Amino acid sequence: MPDQNILFQPVGQYCRREVATCRADDQLVEAALRMSDQGISSLVVCDNNRPVGIVTDRDLRNKVVAKGIDPCSLTVSSIMTSPLITIGEQEFLFEALHRISRHGIHRIVVVSPDCRLIGIITDSDILRLQTNSPQRLVRRIEEAQTIDSLRELHQEVQKLVVHLFGTGVRIHELVRLIAHLNDQIMLRLIRLLRKGTFSDLTGRFAFLVLGSEGRGEQTLTTDQDNALIYADDLTPAELQRIIAFSDALIECVIKIGIPPCPGGIMANNAVWRLPLSGWKKTLDQWFDTPTPDHIMKVSMVSDLRMLTGDTGLEQELRTYIGGRLKGNDLYLGHMLNNLLRFKVPLSWLGKVKTERGEHRGQLDLKKAGIFSITEGIKLLALSVGIQAHSTLERINWLVEAKLMEPHDADDLTAAYHALVFFRLKSQIEAIQEGRTPDNRITHVQLNGLEQARLQSALEKVRSFQEYLQRQFRLGQII
Repeated sequence: MPDQNILFQPVGQYCRREVATCRADDQLVEAALRMSDQGISSLVVCDNNRPVGIVTDRDLRNKVVAKGIDPCSLTVSSIMTSPLITIGEQEFLFEALHRISRHGIHRIVVVSPDCRLIGIITDSDILRLQTNSPQRLVRRIEEAQTIDSLRELHQEVQKLVVHLFGTGVRIHELVRLIAHLNDQIMLRLIRLLRKGTFSDLTGRFAFLVLGSEGRGEQTLTTDQDNALIYADDLTPAELQRIIAFSDALIECVIKIGIPPCPGGIMANNAVWRLPLSGWKKTLDQWFDTPTPDHIMKVSMVSDLRMLTGDTGLEQELRTYIGGRLKGNDLYLGHMLNNLLRFKVPLSWLGKVKTERGEHRGQLDLKKAGIFSITEGIKLLALSVGIQAHSTLERINWLVEAKLMEPHDADDLTAAYHALVFFRLKSQIEAIQEGRTPDNRITHVQLNGLEQARLQSALEKVRSFQEYLQRQFRLGQII
């Protein structure tokens, strides 16, 4: 099996099943002796074979020894880390690495579907399974010290994705990997800036990614879509540092190789860099006057995801947007009307219609169907207050809420995967041929099976558009 494909195998196949455990009410001294005797650095704390926490040698050093506390007076529960970060045994090794990286830990506990202890796996365990892996790339990103290094690593992401695509990795896992690696590059850049020129920067702000980046659905051609929110009561000096930081950050992102947003949706633009009260006021204006431009902006910001910063600011803004849209059929109808401007390129006989003129024989997959699926699912989710991030998560929540039939969800998911597959395939071919990747495919270059798959996906998109019109009764609302 190719090294990279190991990341898409179940964690349960590779975790260590023999796990040293203890109870929360065990004496801490006894737990420390057990770790010393067995030559291990951690114990999983269990209650009836269900992991509830973990205690490590680092906990002993930082929480007991460094503070001069007598360990004889403590139980394990006094210093254990809880709640515990866990992963299901059927989830992929890639997801384990993602959680390890996101939470800044070195090991993760593996559990069964009923949350019983199965085993444990570390980042080093997974790294030893591979010689050329996304995790190695993540480590290189974390160790990067310059903008030039990050630019090279951004190019390495593309090379890795090109390789993985040819090894049969499932498309939605590949898209998640792209998003994760792009996140790591942005986070490293922000850390470098805050460690250097902006070491005095206040922490009372949140850097947000929007649109496909906010949903974690980027492929190999993307520009920037980001914003920034900061606390209302910053001092003038703090605000000036926020402005300078935003300008420097976006300048560096462009240097890394991520092009600027043509529409200016970036944190260095004052429209997209506001205090919390300013965001609410601006959103009110966008909601009260549903012009095409305002509808687009509401759509972008409703996909927001915080990359770093103050979670309270992000959550309050998210809650405000959700409150304005939940049950707001009038505005959602305007958003749907904007979506329906992108006609599904099928003839009345059901045959695929390609473009004419400059892009003769080609098809823009984003306009042809991807946008209708991502935007339509977003509308359904927002109409009932579902706050999930990605399109697939939103589909799952809609099924759970009995707002979408499972077979309809399966059809739409299959159509979405097909369209993203064709887009990524075309982008990879463009990179291999030295061309700039975009959202287009050339229809005649698809084989018969691929053409049939594409046509079937577009038929499902057209049916979904018709469903949305019935759901929001477009003609009666607008």
